[in-house]
Amino acid sequence: MMYSTLIARLAGEIAIKGKNRSHFEKMLIENMRGVTKELGVKVVREGGRIEVKLNGADLDETVTRLKKVFGISSLSPVAEVELDMEQIKEMALTVVRDALESRTTPITFKVEARRANKLFPLGSPEITQEVGRHVLGNIPGALKVDVHNPALKLIVEVRETKAYLTCDVIPGPGGLPVGTSGRVLLLLSGGIDSPVAGYLAMRRGAMVEAIHFHSFPFTSERAQEKVNDLAKILAQHGGRIRLHNVHFTEIQRQIRMHCPEEYSITIMRRFMMRIADRLAYKRKCLALVTGESLGQVASQTLESMYTINNVTNMPILRPLVSMDKVDIMRIANDIGTYETSILPYEDCCTVFLPKNPKTKPKLYEAIKAEEKLDIDALVEEAIEKTESLIFSRDS
Repeated sequence: MMYSTLIARLAGEIAIKGKNRSHFEKMLIENMRGVTKELGVKVVREGGRIEVKLNGADLDETVTRLKKVFGISSLSPVAEVELDMEQIKEMALTVVRDALESRTTPITFKVEARRANKLFPLGSPEITQEVGRHVLGNIPGALKVDVHNPALKLIVEVRETKAYLTCDVIPGPGGLPVGTSGRVLLLLSGGIDSPVAGYLAMRRGAMVEAIHFHSFPFTSERAQEKVNDLAKILAQHGGRIRLHNVHFTEIQRQIRMHCPEEYSITIMRRFMMRIADRLAYKRKCLALVTGESLGQVASQTLESMYTINNVTNMPILRPLVSMDKVDIMRIANDIGTYETSILPYEDCCTVFLPKNPKTKPKLYEAIKAEEKLDIDALVEEAIEKTESLIFSRDS
């Protein structure tokens, strides 16, 4: 196999973490090992960067898995050769030919040499000239030199014991390694928005657990399966998702019986926040995460957020707050949740949606509307009946 190693470049934020950088790198390496453990690769830190020794593992499969690991800015499959100029030139020719396989017209080209090993007899400019001359001379008509904006760049790194060559830079997800920013609890519905919010929280290094409210028999088993599937997809990015399923039917029945219809969504959301607050404390989560986007629906106006948030002191993170639906749908498509999210199985909020929900609820009116409810007993019963499932990358 020509490519024996993958170079993983750190996201820029990690590089400027100062004394904390080693912690972020250690977590990143741990996450990379977790996603590739059954492939037989070896993830090591070499000279200020992270290398993945393939050991015969499938390159495409390894890249596919690592592209979902937050903290990686890019990946490059590299070929290794001895510190011999003739071997370097021949491998350069092989690597460029491989990169040109799918090309039918001449493209612009550049060689970029980096000499970390100062004992190597040629300097970077000389390496660049020799390699470039050799490649151009052996692939006539396919390449044109452009040192400013080339379509194809061959990178030659001369290190302590080997030379590394690559033409490919594969974008990674960036962000921070999952596990470096604490644990959060995601309010996960079956819709488009909340899985995207969970993904973005993970991208900022948060370890995500999820809570889902279902109202069987008003919501179907297929609706629950849909949420399970969304949790499995998120686990591909975050390594592991613990999903807490809350039986919400009795609370919704009580709200329907005793509360004004126009306030039903507000009160439902207040109960969700109360339950999520209790569960987050129990699970040592430091914040709640929601898929709310300002002004998108009745429960997401500023007035609604203020009235709903009043029941908890837990920080609430809203990664989507300034996004419009097009932005959110694009990310959902990119991360693979969109097709599952649009399956036509209703969640507990859509089943009990009032005809004219209050878009600017007043806090004192919401409190008054809840007076006939035994709030503590309903919350306690819901928490006692909560069931949890764990989904991993291999689920």
